[in-house]
Amino acid sequence: MKDYIVRATAANAQIRAFAATTRELVELARTKHHMSPVATAALGRLLTAGGMMGSMLKGDDDLLTLQIKGSGPIGAIVVTADAKARVKGYVNNPDVMLPPNAMGKLDVGGAIGLGMLSVIKDMGLKEPYVGQCILQTGEIAEDLTYYFATSEQVPSSVGLGVLMNRDNTVKQAGGFIVQLMPFAEEAVIAQLEENIRKISSVTSMLDEGLTPEGILERVLEGLPIEITDTMETQFYCNCSKERVSKALISVGKKELESMIADGKPIVMNCHFCDTDYTFETDELKALLKKATKA
Repeated sequence: MKDYIVRATAANAQIRAFAATTRELVELARTKHHMSPVATAALGRLLTAGGMMGSMLKGDDDLLTLQIKGSGPIGAIVVTADAKARVKGYVNNPDVMLPPNAMGKLDVGGAIGLGMLSVIKDMGLKEPYVGQCILQTGEIAEDLTYYFATSEQVPSSVGLGVLMNRDNTVKQAGGFIVQLMPFAEEAVIAQLEENIRKISSVTSMLDEGLTPEGILERVLEGLPIEITDTMETQFYCNCSKERVSKALISVGKKELESMIADGKPIVMNCHFCDTDYTFETDELKALLKKATKA
Protein backbone atom coordinates (compact mmCIF):
# COMPACT_ATOMS: atom_id res chain seq x y z
CA MET A 1 0.00 0.00 0.00
CA LYS A 2 1.42 3.36 -1.01
CA ASP A 3 1.81 5.93 1.78
CA TYR A 4 -1.04 8.40 1.95
CA ILE A 5 -3.09 10.58 4.26
CA VAL A 6 -6.87 10.83 4.41
CA ARG A 7 -8.55 14.00 5.69
CA ALA A 8 -12.14 13.88 6.85
CA THR A 9 -14.87 15.53 8.87
CA ALA A 10 -17.46 13.77 11.00
CA ALA A 11 -20.70 14.51 12.84
CA ASN A 12 -21.60 17.44 10.58
CA ALA A 13 -18.12 19.00 10.83
CA GLN A 14 -18.03 18.81 14.64
CA ILE A 15 -14.91 16.69 14.25
CA ARG A 16 -11.98 16.90 11.86
CA ALA A 17 -9.81 13.85 11.40
CA PHE A 18 -6.66 12.65 9.69
CA ALA A 19 -5.27 9.15 9.22
CA ALA A 20 -2.13 7.93 7.49
CA THR A 21 -0.25 4.87 6.43
CA THR A 22 3.50 5.54 6.29
CA ARG A 23 5.34 2.22 6.10
CA GLU A 24 7.35 3.07 2.97
CA LEU A 25 8.60 6.46 4.18
CA VAL A 26 9.53 5.13 7.62
CA GLU A 27 11.40 2.20 6.04
CA LEU A 28 13.24 4.65 3.77
CA ALA A 29 14.18 6.75 6.82
CA ARG A 30 15.41 3.58 8.57
CA THR A 31 17.69 2.63 5.68
CA LYS A 32 19.02 6.17 5.16
CA HIS A 33 19.93 6.61 8.83
CA HIS A 34 20.84 2.95 9.60
CA MET A 35 18.57 3.06 12.66
CA SER A 36 17.96 0.57 15.43
CA PRO A 37 14.36 -0.66 15.94
CA VAL A 38 13.63 1.74 18.82
CA ALA A 39 15.12 4.69 16.91
CA THR A 40 13.03 3.71 13.86
CA ALA A 41 9.88 3.59 16.01
CA ALA A 42 10.60 7.01 17.55
CA LEU A 43 11.45 8.79 14.31
CA GLY A 44 8.71 6.92 12.43
CA ARG A 45 6.05 8.11 14.84
CA LEU A 46 7.21 11.72 14.59
CA LEU A 47 7.48 11.52 10.77
CA THR A 48 3.91 10.21 10.61
CA ALA A 49 2.65 13.00 12.86
CA GLY A 50 4.64 15.51 10.80
CA GLY A 51 2.98 14.38 7.60
CA MET A 52 -0.52 14.74 9.02
CA MET A 53 0.25 18.08 10.67
CA GLY A 54 1.94 19.30 7.48
CA SER A 55 -1.28 18.57 5.60
CA MET A 56 -3.02 21.02 7.98
CA LEU A 57 -0.85 23.92 6.73
CA LYS A 58 -2.66 26.44 4.55
CA GLY A 59 0.06 27.95 2.34
CA ASP A 60 2.11 26.04 -0.23
CA ASP A 61 5.33 27.52 1.19
CA ASP A 62 4.44 26.96 4.86
CA LEU A 63 6.80 24.72 6.81
CA LEU A 64 6.39 22.77 10.04
CA THR A 65 9.18 21.60 12.34
CA LEU A 66 8.64 19.13 15.18
CA GLN A 67 11.49 18.91 17.66
CA ILE A 68 11.85 16.66 20.69
CA LYS A 69 14.71 17.23 23.11
CA GLY A 70 14.82 14.62 25.84
CA SER A 71 17.16 13.33 28.51
CA GLY A 72 17.18 9.80 27.11
CA PRO A 73 19.91 8.10 25.05
CA ILE A 74 18.31 8.85 21.67
CA GLY A 75 19.02 12.59 22.09
CA ALA A 76 17.08 15.05 19.94
CA ILE A 77 14.60 14.11 17.22
CA VAL A 78 13.84 16.61 14.45
CA VAL A 79 11.20 16.34 11.71
CA THR A 80 10.17 18.91 9.12
CA ALA A 81 7.11 18.78 6.88
CA ASP A 82 5.53 20.92 4.19
CA ALA A 83 1.93 21.46 3.11
CA LYS A 84 2.25 18.60 0.59
CA ALA A 85 2.90 16.19 3.49
CA ARG A 86 6.51 15.67 2.41
CA VAL A 87 8.59 14.89 5.47
CA LYS A 88 12.20 14.39 6.50
CA GLY A 89 13.89 13.91 9.85
CA TYR A 90 16.67 12.45 11.94
CA VAL A 91 17.58 11.35 15.47
CA ASN A 92 20.85 12.24 17.20
CA ASN A 93 21.64 8.64 18.15
CA PRO A 94 20.28 6.22 15.52
CA ASP A 95 22.08 3.25 17.15
CA VAL A 96 20.32 3.40 20.52
CA MET A 97 19.33 -0.04 21.85
CA LEU A 98 17.05 -0.65 24.83
CA PRO A 99 15.24 -3.71 26.22
CA PRO A 100 11.46 -3.83 25.66
CA ASN A 101 9.25 -1.85 28.05
CA ALA A 102 6.94 -3.40 30.65
CA MET A 103 4.36 -4.18 27.93
CA GLY A 104 6.94 -5.93 25.77
CA LYS A 105 6.98 -3.11 23.21
CA LEU A 106 9.80 -0.98 21.85
CA ASP A 107 10.68 1.46 24.65
CA VAL A 108 10.33 4.77 22.81
CA GLY A 109 9.51 6.60 26.06
CA GLY A 110 12.68 5.27 27.67
CA ALA A 111 14.77 6.23 24.65
CA ILE A 112 13.43 9.81 24.71
CA GLY A 113 13.23 10.38 28.48
CA LEU A 114 12.15 13.66 30.08
CA GLY A 115 12.18 16.84 28.04
CA MET A 116 10.37 19.22 25.73
CA LEU A 117 8.32 19.07 22.54
CA SER A 118 8.48 22.12 20.25
CA VAL A 119 6.23 22.79 17.26
CA ILE A 120 7.47 25.53 14.92
CA LYS A 121 5.32 26.79 12.05
CA ASP A 122 6.94 29.06 9.47
CA MET A 123 4.04 30.64 7.59
CA GLY A 124 5.87 33.49 5.90
CA LEU A 125 5.30 35.98 8.72
CA LYS A 126 8.04 38.04 10.38
CA GLU A 127 8.38 35.47 13.14
CA PRO A 128 7.45 31.78 13.08
CA TYR A 129 4.83 30.44 15.49
CA VAL A 130 6.47 28.42 18.27
CA GLY A 131 4.47 26.21 20.62
CA GLN A 132 6.04 24.12 23.36
CA CYS A 133 5.03 21.65 26.03
CA ILE A 134 6.75 19.36 28.51
CA LEU A 135 6.84 15.73 27.40
CA GLN A 136 4.17 13.71 29.19
CA THR A 137 5.31 10.16 28.41
CA GLY A 138 7.90 10.41 25.64
CA GLU A 139 5.74 8.03 23.60
CA ILE A 140 5.03 10.95 21.18
CA ALA A 141 1.29 10.38 20.52
CA GLU A 142 0.34 11.30 24.11
CA ASP A 143 2.76 14.22 24.01
CA LEU A 144 1.16 15.62 20.85
CA THR A 145 -2.32 15.11 22.33
CA TYR A 146 -1.19 17.22 25.30
CA TYR A 147 0.42 19.81 22.99
CA PHE A 148 -2.77 20.33 20.98
CA ALA A 149 -4.82 20.76 24.15
CA THR A 150 -2.47 23.17 25.92
CA SER A 151 -0.74 25.15 23.15
CA GLU A 152 -3.44 25.26 20.48
CA GLN A 153 -6.49 24.77 22.74
CA VAL A 154 -7.85 22.05 20.46
CA PRO A 155 -9.08 18.89 22.24
CA SER A 156 -7.47 16.07 20.23
CA SER A 157 -6.64 12.41 20.24
CA VAL A 158 -3.44 11.29 18.53
CA GLY A 159 -2.53 7.69 17.75
CA LEU A 160 0.83 6.72 16.23
CA GLY A 161 2.57 3.41 15.69
CA VAL A 162 5.50 1.62 14.05
CA LEU A 163 5.66 -2.18 13.98
CA MET A 164 8.95 -3.89 13.12
CA ASN A 165 9.63 -7.24 11.45
CA ARG A 166 12.06 -9.72 12.99
CA ASP A 167 14.68 -8.65 10.44
CA ASN A 168 14.31 -5.05 11.72
CA THR A 169 12.56 -3.79 8.59
CA VAL A 170 9.32 -1.83 9.03
CA LYS A 171 6.19 -3.98 8.89
CA GLN A 172 3.56 -1.31 9.55
CA ALA A 173 3.53 2.41 10.29
CA GLY A 174 0.78 4.97 10.48
CA GLY A 175 -1.42 7.05 12.72
CA PHE A 176 -4.44 9.26 13.22
CA ILE A 177 -5.29 12.69 14.61
CA VAL A 178 -8.88 13.44 15.62
CA GLN A 179 -9.85 16.94 16.76
CA LEU A 180 -13.04 18.35 18.27
CA MET A 181 -14.38 21.66 17.03
CA PRO A 182 -15.47 24.25 19.65
CA PHE A 183 -19.16 23.65 18.87
CA ALA A 184 -19.00 19.86 19.31
CA GLU A 185 -22.04 18.52 21.18
CA GLU A 186 -21.73 16.47 24.36
CA ALA A 187 -23.23 13.39 22.69
CA VAL A 188 -20.62 13.54 19.93
CA ILE A 189 -17.80 13.95 22.47
CA ALA A 190 -19.10 11.01 24.51
CA GLN A 191 -19.32 8.78 21.42
CA LEU A 192 -15.79 9.68 20.35
CA GLU A 193 -14.37 9.05 23.82
CA GLU A 194 -16.10 5.65 23.94
CA ASN A 195 -14.72 4.72 20.50
CA ILE A 196 -11.15 5.67 21.45
CA ARG A 197 -11.40 3.62 24.64
CA LYS A 198 -12.34 0.55 22.58
CA ILE A 199 -9.84 0.74 19.73
CA SER A 200 -6.67 -1.29 19.62
CA SER A 201 -3.29 0.16 18.73
CA VAL A 202 -2.66 1.81 15.37
CA THR A 203 -0.24 -0.94 14.33
CA SER A 204 -2.70 -3.72 15.19
CA MET A 205 -5.37 -2.00 13.07
CA LEU A 206 -2.93 -1.70 10.17
CA ASP A 207 -1.88 -5.31 10.70
CA GLU A 208 -5.54 -6.30 10.39
CA GLY A 209 -5.42 -4.76 6.93
CA LEU A 210 -7.24 -1.53 7.74
CA THR A 211 -6.57 1.39 5.41
CA PRO A 212 -6.49 4.98 6.71
CA GLU A 213 -10.16 5.17 5.73
CA GLY A 214 -10.82 2.01 7.75
CA ILE A 215 -8.98 3.41 10.76
CA LEU A 216 -11.17 6.53 10.69
CA GLU A 217 -14.31 4.40 10.36
CA ARG A 218 -13.32 2.55 13.53
CA VAL A 219 -12.24 5.66 15.47
CA LEU A 220 -15.39 7.53 14.39
CA GLU A 221 -17.83 4.62 14.57
CA GLY A 222 -21.44 5.81 14.92
CA LEU A 223 -20.56 9.29 13.64
CA PRO A 224 -21.27 10.10 9.98
CA ILE A 225 -17.94 10.58 8.14
CA GLU A 226 -17.16 12.60 5.04
CA ILE A 227 -13.77 12.06 3.39
CA THR A 228 -12.67 15.49 2.17
CA ASP A 229 -9.25 14.77 0.70
CA THR A 230 -6.62 12.11 0.06
CA MET A 231 -2.97 13.04 -0.45
CA GLU A 232 0.32 11.23 -0.86
CA THR A 233 2.92 11.49 1.89
CA GLN A 234 6.60 10.70 1.38
CA PHE A 235 10.10 11.04 2.79
CA TYR A 236 11.57 13.92 0.79
CA CYS A 237 14.73 15.96 1.32
CA ASN A 238 15.36 19.07 -0.77
CA CYS A 239 19.07 19.22 -0.07
CA SER A 240 21.46 19.67 -3.02
CA LYS A 241 25.11 20.50 -3.63
CA GLU A 242 24.06 24.05 -4.51
CA ARG A 243 22.28 24.49 -1.14
CA VAL A 244 25.27 23.08 0.71
CA SER A 245 27.54 25.43 -1.27
CA LYS A 246 25.57 28.39 0.05
CA ALA A 247 26.01 27.07 3.58
CA LEU A 248 29.76 26.80 3.03
CA ILE A 249 29.94 30.36 1.70
CA SER A 250 28.12 31.54 4.81
CA VAL A 251 30.87 30.23 7.13
CA GLY A 252 33.06 33.14 6.00
CA LYS A 253 36.29 33.78 4.12
CA LYS A 254 38.66 32.86 6.95
CA GLU A 255 37.11 29.42 7.40
CA LEU A 256 37.16 28.77 3.66
CA GLU A 257 40.80 29.88 3.41
CA SER A 258 41.66 27.49 6.24
CA MET A 259 39.92 24.61 4.44
CA ILE A 260 41.79 25.41 1.22
CA ALA A 261 45.12 25.60 3.07
CA ASP A 262 44.59 22.05 4.36
CA GLY A 263 44.61 20.91 0.74
CA LYS A 264 42.06 18.15 1.39
CA PRO A 265 38.50 17.68 0.13
CA ILE A 266 35.73 18.73 2.53
CA VAL A 267 32.77 16.40 3.08
CA MET A 268 29.48 17.99 4.16
CA ASN A 269 26.67 15.76 5.42
CA CYS A 270 22.91 16.44 5.35
CA HIS A 271 21.49 15.40 8.73
CA PHE A 272 18.03 14.85 7.28
CA CYS A 273 18.85 12.30 4.57
CA ASP A 274 22.47 11.36 5.41
CA THR A 275 23.73 12.39 1.96
CA ASP A 276 27.40 13.37 1.72
CA TYR A 277 28.57 16.20 -0.53
CA THR A 278 32.29 16.37 -1.34
CA PHE A 279 34.00 19.63 -2.26
CA GLU A 280 37.47 19.44 -3.83
CA THR A 281 40.02 22.20 -3.24
CA ASP A 282 39.25 23.83 -6.61
CA GLU A 283 35.55 23.96 -5.71
CA LEU A 284 36.40 25.55 -2.36
CA LYS A 285 38.49 28.18 -4.16
CA ALA A 286 35.52 28.99 -6.41
CA LEU A 287 33.31 29.36 -3.32
CA LEU A 288 35.92 31.65 -1.73
CA LYS A 289 35.72 33.91 -4.79
CA LYS A 290 31.95 34.09 -4.39
CA ALA A 291 32.33 34.82 -0.66
CA THR A 292 34.81 37.61 -1.44
CA LYS A 293 32.40 39.22 -3.92
CA ALA A 294 29.46 38.98 -1.50
